[in-house]
Amino acid sequence: MLARRALVAGVLSLFAMWGCSKTEAPPPAAETKPAETKPAESKPAEAAAPAAAGGEVVVRIGIAAPLTGTQSHFGKGIENAVRLATDEAMAAGLAIGGQKVKFEVIAEDDQADPKTATTVAQKFVDQKVNGVVGHMNSGAGIPASKIYSEAGIPQISASMTAVTYTAQGYKTTFRVMANDAQQGKVLGEYATKKWGAKKVVLIDDRTAYGQGLADEVEKAVKAGGGEITAREFTNDKAQDFNAILTSAKGKAPDLIFFGGMDPQGGPMVRQLKDLGMATKYLGGDGIYSPKFIELAGKSAEGAKCSSPGLPLEKMPGGTAFKTKYEAKYGQIQLYEPFAFDATNILIEAMKRANSSDPAKYLGEVGKTNYTGVIGTVTFDEKGDIKNGPVSVYEVKDGKWVAVEIIGG
Repeated sequence: MLARRALVAGVLSLFAMWGCSKTEAPPPAAETKPAETKPAESKPAEAAAPAAAGGEVVVRIGIAAPLTGTQSHFGKGIENAVRLATDEAMAAGLAIGGQKVKFEVIAEDDQADPKTATTVAQKFVDQKVNGVVGHMNSGAGIPASKIYSEAGIPQISASMTAVTYTAQGYKTTFRVMANDAQQGKVLGEYATKKWGAKKVVLIDDRTAYGQGLADEVEKAVKAGGGEITAREFTNDKAQDFNAILTSAKGKAPDLIFFGGMDPQGGPMVRQLKDLGMATKYLGGDGIYSPKFIELAGKSAEGAKCSSPGLPLEKMPGGTAFKTKYEAKYGQIQLYEPFAFDATNILIEAMKRANSSDPAKYLGEVGKTNYTGVIGTVTFDEKGDIKNGPVSVYEVKDGKWVAVEIIGG
């Protein structure tokens, strides 16, 4: 009797298990077997991408950026640009490996936070994405890059500028804009040689981007004969800078440099003017946005910054891109043209390899010679863009105006 009951229970258990697997099998297959073996790990896209109706193959592109919070206007711009690129590729009937491609864009909010970014990166690996456009912030993207490297997933950033990102020796890391060593040199030389600053106060937000850029500016200022009279710190959530600025005021600087993003840069320059300081104000690409001017108001007038790349109107494909992007998504913030080209570089590498398998097309990414919106992109052995230009901008009559282009 016990044996019979056990047999009946076993049969019922099998039926129950069959019922669950029938209704829930697809999601666990992607989650529980992301990397059972090394071959499965090295073939994230083809192993996971299900063939769709009509002989299509699904190619997953991951986007990692802050999609909520004070930097979300940048992050959403990157997401929109990636979607625009993949939509265009599908509309053109892109086929890889003899199959029509259906792109699946997976956008994740890394909150510009290193810990969250690594969680997002692992999620992308588990979902077997074929490539990643991101992360937006260096502080988030650097720790995440190790995870992509171990999984063999190509990662192209449209915005990370910290030198460390590509200096780690990973074969999966690329970027389509100049790094902080290049940008910092331009900023420091501009401050001392073009703007005549002798005494400079540096303020940074302690992120990998802000601190790294300020470090490079410090080197260039000193090399140009300038003096760093103070080095102050804030964070990427702060809004009150009166204590820092009051301290800086006591040093009587010719120029204040800020390494950080526009949510802090805008209020900072406004408070600087409220304190009656006539000090020149200079920043990096993190403040080059319409949002900075909105937050700073009239105090933005005369502020200057640098940004890797050419001004949008001088980019080879800038005017056409601006027209089609803004017709669909509204005003361009900053990184959209770079994200659009980064996506197309991944696509072109897949086409040359005739495969969306990262293990097969990764080598082609490094061989890129692509002319897109921002100009011609080729990479050096580290994954940095070669000959990346840096532009200097000034706020005039409530708008950013290009005043100089250096390099490129």
